[in-house]
Formats: sequence, C-alpha cells, structure tokens
Amino acid sequence: MSDGMRERPASRLLVVDAHGRILLFRFAYPDDGPLKGWAFWATPGGEREAGETFEACAIRELREETGLIRTDVGPQLERRQFPLKLHDGEEVMADERYFRIDVTDAVVSHDSWTDLEREVMHEHRWWTRDELLATTERVFPEGLVELLARTET
Repeated sequence: MSDGMRERPASRLLVVDAHGRILLFRFAYPDDGPLKGWAFWATPGGEREAGETFEACAIRELREETGLIRTDVGPQLERRQFPLKLHDGEEVMADERYFRIDVTDAVVSHDSWTDLEREVMHEHRWWTRDELLATTERVFPEGLVELLARTET
C-alpha cells in the first residue's frame, strides 16, 4: 500500500469474440459526484471479495457483468498496480489482474448488474483493434491494444 491508501485487489476481463473484437463498457458519472462527469470505456471486472481468489473473482465478475458462465478463466496474463479514485471519491491503490476470455458470440446480459453498475455503466460495445487505435475517447486499461496482442494464442 502507498500513503495509507487501501489496496483494492480486482480482476479485469479481456472478453474477445470470434471476430477478434474486445468487449468494453462505457462508464459515465454524474456531474454532481466525486468523479464529476468523467466518462470512459473499460473492460468488465471488479473488486475481489474477502477470501476470493483472483480467478474466482474473474469468474464471478464475468457472470455478473456479462451473463457469461465459465468455470475456468485460464492463467493470469498481466498484473498492474496504480492509484485509482473510486466512484465515491475514495483513493485506493489498485492491484488489477487480467484474464482473457474468448467467446463464440457477442450476446451480453445485464441481468445481474448492481444498482451502481446500472447507474454508471451506460452501454457496451465490441471494439476492433483499429477502432481502439483510432478513438479519441478514454479507454482503460491504458495500452489495451498492446495487452491484447500479448494475449493472442
């Protein structure tokens, strides 16, 4: 941990369809909150629960945020640590682990979203490599195209 910040362990998912496109969600925060109108695209994923492994967290987050059911997410592909400001204004030290999930179709379910997810996650989209390289919108994680390239089998 750094500067008294709480560590926030999380699993992030690189969900890639049969056409090589990656699933991203668009987050947009209200103008009256701590993140004051901030908007960006990001991979599915979230905070690890107490006693949960990063792999179990990835499986749970995949089901909750996309409706996709997996019993295995394969090996961890990357680890990134950085300071992060959460939706409520808390500053934490993120400890994110990345897993790649290849899917055969592009169907996404929002049925298991939390109230917060329904409030801040406004849409999803499947992005091509070229679209990611050309966009001027904020996309997280940084260096996503390079990270995807390293995960290709």
